[in-house]
Amino acid sequence: MPSTLPGVTSVLLLGVLGLGGLLSASLALDNQAQAAETLIERLESDHNALRLERIATGLEHPWSVAFLPGGDMLVSERPGRLARIDGAGDITRLDGVPEVSTRGQGGLLDLALHPRFEGGEGEHDWLYFTWSQPGNGGSATTLSRARLADDTLTDVETLFVQDRFSAPGRHYGSRLAWLPDGTLLMSIGDRGRDPSRAQDGGDHAGSVLRLTDSGGVPGDNPFVDDPAVLDELYTLGNRNPQGLSVATDGSAWSTEHGPRTGDELNRLVAGENYGWPVVSRGNDYATNQPIGRDSAPGMRDPVHVFAGRFAPSGLAEVTGETFPAWQGHLLAGGLASERLVRLALDGDDVVEREVILEGEIGRIRDVRQGRDGALYLLEDSAHGALYRLTPVAP
Repeated sequence: MPSTLPGVTSVLLLGVLGLGGLLSASLALDNQAQAAETLIERLESDHNALRLERIATGLEHPWSVAFLPGGDMLVSERPGRLARIDGAGDITRLDGVPEVSTRGQGGLLDLALHPRFEGGEGEHDWLYFTWSQPGNGGSATTLSRARLADDTLTDVETLFVQDRFSAPGRHYGSRLAWLPDGTLLMSIGDRGRDPSRAQDGGDHAGSVLRLTDSGGVPGDNPFVDDPAVLDELYTLGNRNPQGLSVATDGSAWSTEHGPRTGDELNRLVAGENYGWPVVSRGNDYATNQPIGRDSAPGMRDPVHVFAGRFAPSGLAEVTGETFPAWQGHLLAGGLASERLVRLALDGDDVVEREVILEGEIGRIRDVRQGRDGALYLLEDSAHGALYRLTPVAP
């Protein structure tokens, strides 16, 4: 499965210091893994040997995972439940989640802690979450926040609701990621019936938004002076972005579903149009004929187009000392492909690509790096699970 693109210089980070960091990280993770079930003791990749563990089961279509300061994890389940998972893998469901629309792909979706979250009752101790809100005409991608009080969500506030409730129940997008300036990116899909909505600046569908931490519009958003475009929009022409990550250098990245193949990795740049449906590398579901053009003036091309029907969901940058040879690389999850793919970047060029997992855990809905440096993956199924990848010492 591993493959390297031509002309790539190998990553030479496993020197003495890097190897020492890997050993220390591996020992620390081993001490935390008492409750985990090891599925693969040693999985070889280009730069690391990995251990695959299952740390919690019994999750119904889990969608997102967030890491609390004390070591517990929060997992959203699409039917409208929020699970708290402790170090032993035990699950407690929290009360106070709003009533979600569960039609099709709808439900309780992404989670994000405020970047200054400390776990108490401070000003910034908010959990942000997206969900499909039922309403007149269908449903709408919605952003809310709440505080955690024991096993209950309290002080629930609705911060943003997309401007139009519509059917069918798909293409919510609905990922969240914080920019370094404390503003919040939020993706919204084209909602699946009328792709042209993604080219309409007066419609939130098919876009990435940029909001303040209270759901307002930052004064320097790219379209605030354009009466034809909604103030919240950061980008438009996005089909269904279900991976979203802000790298340590402040750049924002998204993985986006194409219609039938043509799944994309995009660098998100304020004010840019990403083309859908005028530009697409995918095909029509009914005819299998190409949709749109490969490229067009005024529309930004993808950085990378995934091979085949990847079906991206979940995106994370690798940081810290646990995986030194993957420093700064992106890990993208795949649903239909059941793949975890590593992408090394040089600017806007993908210079190295490797398939880490393919079918070992099923449909990968979310990919995150935890506070402990390990990699966490959610399996999207009616009997889903939370998995962990850790390095194996040489």
